[in-house]
Amino acid sequence: MKQAITLRLRIVLAANETQLLQETMCQFAAGCQLVSQYLFDHEFVLDQYALHKALYHRLRADIGLKSQMAQSVIRHVVANYKTVQTQMKSEPYAFKDRYTGQWTRCPRDLTWLRRPLQYRKPQLKLVRNRDWSWLQDDRLSLNTLAKRIRVTPYLHGFEQYLTPDWQLGVATVVRTGAHYFLHIAVTKEIDTVDRPHVKDIVGIDRGLRFVLVSHNGAGQTNFVSGKAIANKRAKYHRTRQKLQRKNTKSAKRCLRRLSGRENRWMSDVNHRLSKTLVSQASPNTLFVVEDLTGIRQQLGRQALTRRELHSWSFFELEQYLRYKAALAGHAVIAVPAQYTSQRCPKCGRIDKNQRDQENHTYHCVSCSYQSNDDRIAAMNLFTLGQQYQSGSNHPRFIKEVIG
Repeated sequence: MKQAITLRLRIVLAANETQLLQETMCQFAAGCQLVSQYLFDHEFVLDQYALHKALYHRLRADIGLKSQMAQSVIRHVVANYKTVQTQMKSEPYAFKDRYTGQWTRCPRDLTWLRRPLQYRKPQLKLVRNRDWSWLQDDRLSLNTLAKRIRVTPYLHGFEQYLTPDWQLGVATVVRTGAHYFLHIAVTKEIDTVDRPHVKDIVGIDRGLRFVLVSHNGAGQTNFVSGKAIANKRAKYHRTRQKLQRKNTKSAKRCLRRLSGRENRWMSDVNHRLSKTLVSQASPNTLFVVEDLTGIRQQLGRQALTRRELHSWSFFELEQYLRYKAALAGHAVIAVPAQYTSQRCPKCGRIDKNQRDQENHTYHCVSCSYQSNDDRIAAMNLFTLGQQYQSGSNHPRFIKEVIG
């Protein structure tokens, strides 16, 4: 299989090169907005050939883009709309009938969009060996609307991905504050871990109270508390509220500085958590996580604030775990989350009343087994991993109907 990651390299530019690159990024974003508006006005026909025929000359003449950049604009916008289309299909609109009390789910598509996708932030997509290339003096050659420029990248440990077994791909130029970064997509062909070669299984339960709880074949359970993370997120939230209430120019400047800082901090936390899981695992380990697709819609009916619900970065943690595990020779599978917190891992009895969510405890009325409810979920995920290792392609728990 091919494993893809993104190298985030900071690049150093001269004063005149900064202006050239910034102008190119602004025009590229303007081209993206033109294509986005055209798709919105023409029933979202995501056909690159048709878009090329309709918009290529406008992108060249009106926006001033070069040939390769005009094609990159079309591909980039089409890919974004396809991503939104997939997200809408996976999260249908749900509403409750006030007469019958039943919930109805309506499928969604791109026609539900009230406005086209916006491209206000300057950006630039560069194709390998056409718009950007690596020079012999370890500098990078980047294409702009005026001319090609040479920039110096800061590698900072990314040298391991510049070997011949890694294939360089499309690069994206972004600006964060006063600095410019080049995000380079690299891919590598790696070997997958077959089921017979799995030597250990680790079940991982993710949540808010505990960021993750892991349980392995030796019976060891590790808890990572989410209290410190929740406190820091609450601190960021209070700071933003305070600055928004002031609504002064200095407060707005401070908000711009804080923009993205919380997300970068949380990404670093997820990186360290996933790295620890992978580094401490034995060779050929199978990590089992819950498939949490649509979990926000399900938890939205519970007693959780909107801020708590949408600041839960469970998907990012899973993505980091997947690529780090693949590079280290491990495997990750996602299994259905049904009954993982209701099933007794000892006798297999499934009863939601056995779990006390307020006190975070679990007590089986059949075999009297007791433990932390998050630990119970991790143990059940370990059991699903055993089912997968035994040959089941769709491991899951099924509740038996008694009587």
